[in-house]
Amino acid sequence: MKLVTRSEDPPSSTPSEPDAGTAGSISTPLDVRNAALTVLAGLALVAFVQYAQAVLIPIVLGILISYAVDPLVAWLARRRIPRPIGAAVVLILLVGACGSAIYSLRFEATTLVEQLPQAARRVRHQLESGRPTTAVAIEKVQKAANELQKAADAAATPPPPPSGVTRVQIEQPPFNIGDYILWGSISVATAAGQALLIVFLVYFLLSSGDLYKRKLVKIVGPSLTRKKVTVQILDEIDRQIETFLEVQVLTSALVAAATWLSFRMVGMEQAAVWGILAGIFNSIPYFGPVLVTGGVAVAAFLQFGTIQMTLFVSGLALAITSLEGLLLTPWLTSRATRMNAVAVFVGLLFWGWVWSVWGMLLAVPMLVVLKTICDHVEDFKPIGELLGE
Repeated sequence: MKLVTRSEDPPSSTPSEPDAGTAGSISTPLDVRNAALTVLAGLALVAFVQYAQAVLIPIVLGILISYAVDPLVAWLARRRIPRPIGAAVVLILLVGACGSAIYSLRFEATTLVEQLPQAARRVRHQLESGRPTTAVAIEKVQKAANELQKAADAAATPPPPPSGVTRVQIEQPPFNIGDYILWGSISVATAAGQALLIVFLVYFLLSSGDLYKRKLVKIVGPSLTRKKVTVQILDEIDRQIETFLEVQVLTSALVAAATWLSFRMVGMEQAAVWGILAGIFNSIPYFGPVLVTGGVAVAAFLQFGTIQMTLFVSGLALAITSLEGLLLTPWLTSRATRMNAVAVFVGLLFWGWVWSVWGMLLAVPMLVVLKTICDHVEDFKPIGELLGE
């Protein structure tokens, strides 16, 4: 028996509208062609960024350095010093300070490199004297590997050549250290050339002042309202980026100084070098402190030879970076530039894959720039919301 319900209204040829109160269904139009084009454009952009890293990395570094140094040049400009002269003075002082710091630490860095063979011998001595069973096991494994290699060589022995044919064997050239020295010299010369290009780029950006800001305001159109809104957005972006970079430089300097003083108090060798490394890698969230702590642990074990001092020194380095990351940076950084941990971690993985070490160093500043722009551009606000806390 069937129950037929007759509708009071006549059937309509158009589909009925979804009930506004119905939960669990969101209707969004999807254009497959536009989505495919967007994905392809994104992949092409990533490939271009990875391919052109030799050009893009100096440009990004130059822009970030100019943002960090611009307050000093602006302060000199308010004292009626022209921006080209002020920019030259600030850059000369900055390059001179960096060069003198590197020159003063050359002996400690050389000593650290010269201690590497001795460190390897100490590690081998510790393995042989402290854990004889491990050494015996390693020796047995090595003997087994040698026997397997002999069996493989015997099985792969080529048949004797036919009569009248002379076997020819191609010998590999011996190790030539000159090739490696030449490669290292070329790398150093390339790095020096890129550093010089970055200095010139920073100078041009600082001396131009608000040239590109005025050009962007001119591009948006003749409307006075749009010009005013554009100026407000650009000023806010400048303020957020400068604040972040100033906080980053300050916290890295504090971490470097605290690490240096702490290591000197406990008698750690090359304390200044480890302090500078801690300050540089402090700009890499999560991975930077772990790398520094691991390196410090190895150096402390090789110097002191005890597990207690190794744990103490490495724990000291980790405590300094942890206090800075958990207390100082959140207190100094405004909420507008704070990002959630997932976004920062994914950004580190992505830029580390694209630009290797430079990508990990520049990932957070570029994410801050992206978030600041997205927060002030209406169409990109969802991306800023995903990046923020």
